[in-house]
Amino acid sequence: MKKGILLVAFGANNLQAHQTLRLLDERVRMRFDGVNVRLAFTSELIRDRLAAQRVKRDSVVKALEKMAFEKYTHIAVQSLHIIPGVEYEDLCAHAQALVTSGRLQNVRVGAPLLDSAEDIAQVVSAIVRHIPLGRNSEEAVVFMGHGSSHEGDSCYDAVYQKLQEVDPNIFLGTMDGNHTLEHILPELLKRETKHVWLMPFLSVVGRHARNDMAGSDAGSWKSQIEAAGLRCTPMVLGLAEYSGFVDIWLDHLDATLKLL
Repeated sequence: MKKGILLVAFGANNLQAHQTLRLLDERVRMRFDGVNVRLAFTSELIRDRLAAQRVKRDSVVKALEKMAFEKYTHIAVQSLHIIPGVEYEDLCAHAQALVTSGRLQNVRVGAPLLDSAEDIAQVVSAIVRHIPLGRNSEEAVVFMGHGSSHEGDSCYDAVYQKLQEVDPNIFLGTMDGNHTLEHILPELLKRETKHVWLMPFLSVVGRHARNDMAGSDAGSWKSQIEAAGLRCTPMVLGLAEYSGFVDIWLDHLDATLKLL
């Protein structure tokens, strides 16, 4: 038996995201000492942009094929995605195809951040722990996720409902999906909110966090919140930069390794 770990992220093309993934990689190596760790990106666009800068990053299939060539027999593939959506389903399909073809003996895929009621409770706890220290209870905290037309989008709604039970001034919305800023802004105004802390509900910081959330264009969440007359303070840090969220991914990986 030769075990290996493949971490899989959507991908990003900026220094902050690369540093975040490197630190996460180090945490994985420390916790699972002696098991080799690789990283793959699911986004073809991100991989192409990196290639143009002469930076190589494998797709999931390419990374698994390389590990098969290097005689790995048992591989734990850990998703660093937020929800069990299209990208996660594709990841599972790629892994299963290589096992079915006989290229790999045993591949297991670890769950994304939100995959169970226990995950949702742990994420809500991590959110409460990691909100800005300077925030007081009358100020709102608004998280921006990606969102999806996939049924996995319901995970965002579940987190939002739990957050409201814990603190009615903490909100989670998405760029796409069932609960966007258009739904949150009226609530902020109804509660006569004066100050909003704006944070990404994304694994790492990329263009969505920098532009769609905190950008200066009129369509960004920051600009829309300020246009409504509220003061807005963006905190541009991805979830993988907070230990409370990383712990959940690592627990999923631990459970996956035990199944090999």
